[in-house]
Amino acid sequence: MRSFRFLLSRRWLLFALAVAVFAVAAWWLGEWQFHRLDDRKERNAVVRANEDRPPAPVADVLAPGEEVAEDEEWRTVEATGSYAPEDTVIVRYRTRDGAAGVDVVVPLVTGDGTALLVDRGWLQTDNRPVDASDVPAPPSGEVEVTGWVRADGTGDATAVHDHTTRAISSEAIGEALGRKVYGGFVELRSEDPPPAEKLEPVELPELNNGPHFFYGLQWWFFGVLAIGGFFYLAYDERRKAQRARSMPPSTGSIDPDTNEAAGESRKAAARPNSSGSP
Repeated sequence: MRSFRFLLSRRWLLFALAVAVFAVAAWWLGEWQFHRLDDRKERNAVVRANEDRPPAPVADVLAPGEEVAEDEEWRTVEATGSYAPEDTVIVRYRTRDGAAGVDVVVPLVTGDGTALLVDRGWLQTDNRPVDASDVPAPPSGEVEVTGWVRADGTGDATAVHDHTTRAISSEAIGEALGRKVYGGFVELRSEDPPPAEKLEPVELPELNNGPHFFYGLQWWFFGVLAIGGFFYLAYDERRKAQRARSMPPSTGSIDPDTNEAAGESRKAAARPNSSGSP
């Protein structure tokens, strides 16, 4: 264990802490994606079940001041009444395929005076401001409507200003218009009689599992990769330290060069000359 003592240094402890935090975050994000996958499967099951059910009278599914039940969303309902185009509400910032537009919500006043909020469809606006006078008019007189039930939006986006909003809330719109309205709203499926000019119909939800499964696996892979990378770097650091300890120490001296030829050696004896004198 002495060879791993470097793991107790401040640098490695901080590194280990960062890896642990990232691994926990990656695990949590993976779990979150799998929970989203489960929620999506449940919603898809509700939509598929409601697709096969015949249209129900709106009063059997919705009620004033009550939230839409989870198992009733995307249920088809029908209602008969008269549109109130003077109370049209424009839902801003609804883009499709990159094009700017709005949704047009018009109350349908039923026989007992309760209004059903009907999202009649989408209108491309090219980023220009619009109001009720700029959108196609709904059919006049008595109209029979069928549509898909949707739950109210929540949060600050539901605030209504000058007959415009960013998300549909029956409570907020009812208060702004001073009308008694059914909880939730419907996205238009058909109108009888049909209007002179139609809006773009609602986009139905895609009944697939989406990318959540692969996103979840991806986050878990990142977490495992971070832990594996930490242990590999620790192993590499230990290997380098062992290699440095196994190398022989340097003496710091250099052996002098020697000349093998006697004539080149400074220590070679001088050869006497022929005269015998030194």
